[in-house]
Amino acid sequence: MSKTASVALAPSASLFARFMAALDRLLMASAEISNHNGDLPRFGL
Repeated sequence: MSKTASVALAPSASLFARFMAALDRLLMASAEISNHNGDLPRFGL
């Protein structure tokens, strides 16, 4: 029996998917801050 293990790695996300994830995090942070201040979020999806 082999003493090494192999791990299958998922393919790296495309540049567009990484950009959309970053934009989503930014919008969610903005909405949470607005909600904390009692305002309506300025941006949303």
